[in-house]
Amino acid sequence: MIRAATALILLLCHAEPGFETVEVRDRGTVDLSPFECRDINRSSLIQRVCYDKAQNYLIVGVDGSYDQYCDIPATTFDDLMGAPSMGQYFNRNIRRAGSDGRYDCRTHRIPNG
Repeated sequence: MIRAATALILLLCHAEPGFETVEVRDRGTVDLSPFECRDINRSSLIQRVCYDKAQNYLIVGVDGSYDQYCDIPATTFDDLMGAPSMGQYFNRNIRRAGSDGRYDCRTHRIPNG
């Protein structure tokens, strides 16, 4: 019994860490390993923000679902994270600009992966 428990502990200690994925609207499953993700507790609209700086690719969790935004500059991500009202900033500068606009992934390059 002790030998089995020891083997299990060793296996867990040396196991590869799992990776996280989310289902993104209009994209499907996305691996979040290249993203910097932050859980948000200061916004009544946004629950989570994940940003891939190398790809300028943003995934935002709103009301239990995830949406994607492409070609988001790092400064826009920084401004979102520092905004007094993240929801207002997101709605004015990212979400509305995303619907057939400058951050819409239907008209901008979607990162591979």
